[in-house]
Amino acid sequence: MAAQALGAPDFAFWAWTVPTLVVLASLVREVVTSLLKGDVGLDLVALLSMSGAIALAQPLAGVVIALMYAGGQALEAFAAGRAAREMTALLSRQPHTAHREDSAGVHEVPIDAVVPGDRVLVRVGDVVPVDGRVVASRAVLDQASLTGEALPVIHEAGGAVLSGSVNVGTPFSLLAERRAAESTYAGIVRLVEAAREQKAPMVRLADRYGLAFLAVTLALAGGAWAVTQDPLRALAVLVVATPCPLILAVPVALVSGLSRAAASGVLIKGGGALETLAEVSVLVVDKTGTLTHGTAHLSATEAFPPFGEAEVLRLAASLDQVSAHPTARALVDEALDRRLDLAQPERAEEIPGEGVTGSVEGASVTVGGPRLMHRMGLTFPAEEPPVATSGAAATVLVAVDGRPAGRLHLTDPLRADGAATLTALRACGIRRIVLATGDRRPIAEALVAKAPVDAIAADLDPADKTAVVAAERARGPVMMVGDGVNDAPALAAADLGVALGVRGAAAAAEAADVVLLVDSLAPLPGAIRIARRAKFIALQSVWVGLGLSLAGMVAAAFGYLTPLQGALLQEAIDVAVILNAMRVLAPGPADAEPETAAA
Repeated sequence: MAAQALGAPDFAFWAWTVPTLVVLASLVREVVTSLLKGDVGLDLVALLSMSGAIALAQPLAGVVIALMYAGGQALEAFAAGRAAREMTALLSRQPHTAHREDSAGVHEVPIDAVVPGDRVLVRVGDVVPVDGRVVASRAVLDQASLTGEALPVIHEAGGAVLSGSVNVGTPFSLLAERRAAESTYAGIVRLVEAAREQKAPMVRLADRYGLAFLAVTLALAGGAWAVTQDPLRALAVLVVATPCPLILAVPVALVSGLSRAAASGVLIKGGGALETLAEVSVLVVDKTGTLTHGTAHLSATEAFPPFGEAEVLRLAASLDQVSAHPTARALVDEALDRRLDLAQPERAEEIPGEGVTGSVEGASVTVGGPRLMHRMGLTFPAEEPPVATSGAAATVLVAVDGRPAGRLHLTDPLRADGAATLTALRACGIRRIVLATGDRRPIAEALVAKAPVDAIAADLDPADKTAVVAAERARGPVMMVGDGVNDAPALAAADLGVALGVRGAAAAAEAADVVLLVDSLAPLPGAIRIARRAKFIALQSVWVGLGLSLAGMVAAAFGYLTPLQGALLQEAIDVAVILNAMRVLAPGPADAEPETAAA
């Protein structure tokens, strides 16, 4: 402006044109790279509009397009960065060293050097490096980044501690139970990294919409030029369409949704999973460790001569030390509480959903359910008198050296918030709830007698659970929720797999699309509402932005907008849709009630 006022129009021309050329050069490289990959996007419109502005001696319009295009990209990057702050914080807190205790004192060692059985000193402010148990004293831990709990949690001596928690009390010693790479926090970090690398199907869908919008843009621009013989009309149409809200709003809204969910203790592996979570209408849910705590308690023991009750429990618990199944852990914990001397099992093999076989002190031991015993040709005596069982009871059969040794009866009640959570899921739009379990039907029926469950599939092995999921897909998008190794195939087969990642098996967490970082289903309804709100706001931004852009393009085609006015208008639209997409980061009505429009 000053150069023109001082009578130096050439200087003004180049002052505006050079920045445009700089952005244009970068844009040409991006467009060519995309075209070589077979991607045709709306960046091509920006390329044409900036090139046209220079060719038609409209340097001010060109520099506005260039500056606002670059600014829009920067704003999108800023929005995505802000939306991912919880994930970034989670990754940045991963510890790299630990303070290992031995007879010579405390030594700082690489975290990978810590093995099960090592004692680790966790100082005040340290992130717990590996999963383990508190030794001697108590531990006060901030688990907010893992579970969303706002208040510190006190763990007494012997209590299990998750890696990734922060010590906010006094220093304590930790007995490592897993290597760092196998611990909870490392698994969560891997899941977060995978989630950040995924591209949402909704974004790919936006690319397809972009092709249609590109065709409309070129048709309007070409038509305006052909009818009026005024190339400025065509240029004005192009700049109004540069860049499109379609490619800005969707990723910002989805990443914002991922961030909100992560902050509430729900890790969603990418925008595609977030979209699916917004659409699910059928829930298939496992029982043990999912609807129940998975911390069953031994209620009764039957022993068949020549074995005694304590010996049956000791042999079963010794073998079950190799299993992460909640029932197995309950037997091990019960045996340890009774101070039984557990032996180290040999040649142990876990059969997902059926049991464990192996050798204990030279004896061949099998621990499992009726299906496994039937396959081994074993028939157990009838219960005389039948052991009274509640709806949440389970029976574990024990065989030693090919003959029945005893029965172990356990109880695992429904979680206190189990029925309420299923009711909340129903309110979120889940139309059908199916309980899928390997337990007997009477047990399953009694467990969910007062819960809003539409169907029960009992006596299932992993293949049967997968078949149930496949059958339910005919009724709508299926969400499968589980926590054990035996649930992994069904989790992978569902439209959306959800795993309890705090105490669940690693195979389940890896197979799932969503991991709950708390030992509860309670955050799941909120995650569904966040997902539906994120999708609703993304689509709202897209269609409002496209509508305004199309209206501006028509106005430009009829000569009501100059190229400069069109550029300013479009960039205002872009900024508005990005800011609207960022509303997902803030609590909204959908956090209390389902967003019906998003469904």
